[in-house]
Amino acid sequence: MTETTETPQTPETPAASPAAQRGIIPLPLAAARALLLGGGILTAASTFLRWTWTSEFPGDLTVNGYPGGLQILTLVAGLITVVFALAAYGVRGLGWLLPARNNAPLVLTALGGFGVTWYTIIAIAAKLGGIANWEPGTYFAAVASLLPVIGALALPQDATDTTKEALKASIAKAERIPAPQDTAPWIQRLVITIVAALGLTVFAYGIDAEDELFVGFLIVVVFTAWALHTAGLFDRFSHLTANNRSFALAMGFVAAIGFPFTQTNDHYANLGVNILIFGTVALGLNIVVGLAGLLDLGYVAFLGVGAYTAALVSGSEFSKFSGVQFPFWAAALTGAAASLVFGVLIGAPTLRLRGDYLAIVTLGFGEIFRIAVNNMDGVSGPDITNGPNGIPSIPDLSFFGFNFGDSHDIGGFTIGRFANYYLLMVLIMALVVTIYRRASDSRIGRSWIAIREDETAATAMGINGFRVKLIAFALGATLAGLAGTVSAHVTYSVVPNPYQFAGAAPPNSAFLLAAVVLGGMGTVSGPFLGAALLYLLPEKLVALQDKSLLAFGIALILLMRFRPEGIIPNRRRQLEFHETGQLDVPESTTLTDEPAITKAGA
Repeated sequence: MTETTETPQTPETPAASPAAQRGIIPLPLAAARALLLGGGILTAASTFLRWTWTSEFPGDLTVNGYPGGLQILTLVAGLITVVFALAAYGVRGLGWLLPARNNAPLVLTALGGFGVTWYTIIAIAAKLGGIANWEPGTYFAAVASLLPVIGALALPQDATDTTKEALKASIAKAERIPAPQDTAPWIQRLVITIVAALGLTVFAYGIDAEDELFVGFLIVVVFTAWALHTAGLFDRFSHLTANNRSFALAMGFVAAIGFPFTQTNDHYANLGVNILIFGTVALGLNIVVGLAGLLDLGYVAFLGVGAYTAALVSGSEFSKFSGVQFPFWAAALTGAAASLVFGVLIGAPTLRLRGDYLAIVTLGFGEIFRIAVNNMDGVSGPDITNGPNGIPSIPDLSFFGFNFGDSHDIGGFTIGRFANYYLLMVLIMALVVTIYRRASDSRIGRSWIAIREDETAATAMGINGFRVKLIAFALGATLAGLAGTVSAHVTYSVVPNPYQFAGAAPPNSAFLLAAVVLGGMGTVSGPFLGAALLYLLPEKLVALQDKSLLAFGIALILLMRFRPEGIIPNRRRQLEFHETGQLDVPESTTLTDEPAITKAGA
């Protein structure tokens, strides 16, 4: 009898199942969505109740049925939460808000409402002296704003096995965002027009806000912008503006021109004109740093050259040439030409240096300029700049009979002195943006980018590196000098102190460089956004006025960690810093068919 030997079968290993969707808080999906929507509605409704009994708190939160001050921001945050919650339910007409169908925007909008509500509640207790100043509406708002946060955190997140992964996914951008459907050109332009009008409204409200109201404004804007980013709406809008580039720029300038007509206080126009001046100078620095890749630490000196040149030929009685008064167009050309000459004189012998050595030389030039104009007082040196006293009493501009120092009525609106200079800077900004765009898209612009990426390889391909860098240096200096001519007339006087590497108040080289890096190197709108943030935050937040350098340092550290390409990234730099999974980048291989380390994936 033959024995049969059975071979034991190896048990099959079960296939790994895909990561299950889970939320941070274990709740049914229906309950989570109901909490999100209901909490958003209750948060908005709570603003119609009184939150305190005294009107000493800014905004007067003592009236039932009429939101005021920070309650308006809570109302806006609650309505934004409601709209995104309805989009998550698939309400017709709102699907475009969540193109990737991810839940991160819902979490962020809920956190925005919670943040501004609880900030207001804590501020009431801190400013008025305890929680005894709270009303029943305050407690209702505190609980109501917490409900959408609980609901949003209970929503499932894609491909998350652990709580840590779920938490990260709840604030992260969707990996794959569907391409937008083709729409008619007039619809695209209508969307751009609406966004420009909305941007003007938000900026006008924010620049008018003070103290606690400005902090609440920042909370709502930051979390809303973060939510729009994670939803992929910023990417879609960028695609829209790329298809309608000229129209988008035109609408941006129209919105900028409309800003003075939204203000009744000329002080805010003063903030606006300074932002435009520093933003324009930062855009000139963006040519040197963002496109050509040259680290210039003394760039503010070119702004000073333009300002001092304009002051010397302005007709001021304290000017060495007090009998000379150029018209504005001649003074602007003279200031730009003087900065151009200094740019060439400084760049010609130093641009053969690279990296840190070039940075040290430019830093030295900036300090030499400040020390030189400080000593040209007739005692320590020739009598040209009036030394540390500077050149005061610079008269206002007069252009074709239009005196920039007087108020004017335009279409029923009264435009003050600073608003006049603001509108002038909008025109100069348009000129500078046009020059920047034409230069960056030209052959010389592509040469700048090649030099920035690898100067040795660019030189090997026939690019004259020295000539290309000198053109970038000279053009950037010219644009800074042009803005300096307006700055001299806006401030009435020119003194040496602001033109240093770092200081408590702009302009200084560190401020301009931080504006370029923060906003986004190699972009048009990035330097203006960076200049606006770095100028407005210390101006509005009193606690930061004496600690601006500390705030700059912390902001740059956080930026380098989480978004090294800047707030408004250049497409090329974004690919360098992040694994994007895009399909338009070919795979690099070595001669041995092994994957090579690329810049984007290193």
